[in-house]
Amino acid sequence: MPDALITVRGLKVALPDMTRKPLFGRAPMAEILKGLDFELPKNSITGIVGESGSGKSTLGRALVRLIEPSAGSVTFDGRDITHLSDAELKPLRRDLQMIFQDPMSSLNPRRTIGSIIAAPLKQNGMGDNLRERVAEALRRVGLPVNFAMRYRHELSGGQRQRVGIARALALSPKFVLADEIVSGLDVSTQAQVLTLLERLAGEMGLTVAFISHDLSVIRRLCRQVIVMRQGEIVEAGPTDELFGDPKQAYTRELIAAIPLPEIDPDWLRAKPLAAAN
Repeated sequence: MPDALITVRGLKVALPDMTRKPLFGRAPMAEILKGLDFELPKNSITGIVGESGSGKSTLGRALVRLIEPSAGSVTFDGRDITHLSDAELKPLRRDLQMIFQDPMSSLNPRRTIGSIIAAPLKQNGMGDNLRERVAEALRRVGLPVNFAMRYRHELSGGQRQRVGIARALALSPKFVLADEIVSGLDVSTQAQVLTLLERLAGEMGLTVAFISHDLSVIRRLCRQVIVMRQGEIVEAGPTDELFGDPKQAYTRELIAAIPLPEIDPDWLRAKPLAAAN
């Protein structure tokens, strides 16, 4: 794919299986990802979906090189980053950002929101005009500038997740990994965060990998979908095609499991409870 930002070929990841660790010695290795091939198009949001234990979060961490693959390759913007050292990866870190699932654990409770957003800017040599950069990051995600002086516990769940988005996007990255970022939010707040991410991805030309177990969220946000099961890709393709005509039984099962409201056809004619009493 000529317009792919990330190309993955034969990707395998093996991690220590702590459930089988002997009393003495090392834990045996368990293969989590089993030879994946796919591309992530530039300026597009790709959904990665699967049940718990499917390997989707491990895949996400391999894409941003928080985990080193045991085999295969990850090519980012034309450069093979599969086995780069930490020193070699450092110049690329500003372009490979991550929005974490739980802002309560990813935001330092002892630091102000402003200092949390400023930290990656300083680390990546963007410390000039720091106050203005932080203010712009907050405005971008719809938060007042004076939130820079607040702490994590003074914000709602949706506001904390907006701070996580602001921190990741302050560096103007090329790629963002969003790992289950709305799973802990109520439905209304989920919709607001998804709309915000979609808008910012379009405005900033971002390539996003959006990990979720919720296909209704994936269908709302993503242009293409990768369906995973037990460390393998079961099915992949454009969102409309995959939801309209899934080829694999597992995909059909996931889609069938999406909760849909049961509408009472007589609800408009029903009397209010107060009137009925």
